[in-house]
Amino acid sequence: MRLFWILSMALVSLSPASAETLITSLSNHRVLINSNYTGTSIAVFGAIERDAQTIARATGYDVVVTARGPRQFLTVREKQKVGPVWVNQEQQKFPQAPAYLSVLSSRPIEETTSDQLRQRQKIGLRAIINAPDFTNDRGDGEDKEFREALYRLRAQEGLYLEDERGVTFLTSDIFRASIPLPATAPPGEYDVQVVLLADTVILASTITHFELVKTGFEEQVGAVARDWSLLYGLATALLAIAFGWLASVIFRRD
Repeated sequence: MRLFWILSMALVSLSPASAETLITSLSNHRVLINSNYTGTSIAVFGAIERDAQTIARATGYDVVVTARGPRQFLTVREKQKVGPVWVNQEQQKFPQAPAYLSVLSSRPIEETTSDQLRQRQKIGLRAIINAPDFTNDRGDGEDKEFREALYRLRAQEGLYLEDERGVTFLTSDIFRASIPLPATAPPGEYDVQVVLLADTVILASTITHFELVKTGFEEQVGAVARDWSLLYGLATALLAIAFGWLASVIFRRD
């Protein structure tokens, strides 16, 4: 038993350490949303550190930055025209779909990764959307149209995007990326994953977070609507009635 322990410790001591270390930082970890908010961007800074025995790789490095927003329960419905009206037909539920999803890379992802790596590690927008756990899989690719519809709708809103030149290397070891956040991006916690690759192999990965937070009057209204939903609904209805009555008085024709 003692001999086995000594051999195990020897193997651990001889195992090679990671040659590269990835260090990342965000320009802001908390974004405040007020009445004048029209969108913003979060800068991602990264540095690649090598140990003393590791020299720079001849092929260089590649970086993929993936930002995911808070999870939402989404339903995509297929509409079909029956006579003069449109009616809902089949539907597909996405229980844990990110409300926001962006993928930024230093080069086209197809050039820096293999198909197997993208599918296994969910690298790239298509790999994430087509992952089996992205929705309730129907089998035989029957949910493909619903996945494409979700991507198309979110892309039109600026909430799902991919930029194959979104990461810029300032030097051979220092890079920068900018995550665009439109005004429609929902509040909540966002995860930012940075993956370092070389020769289609993942060398290192980091995950950090930032938060979108409503502030001021918007935060108070949201808190009342969430915590006092019945009272908020009654107050909204009464306010609408009051404004309607006031408008009828002002614009009354004698």
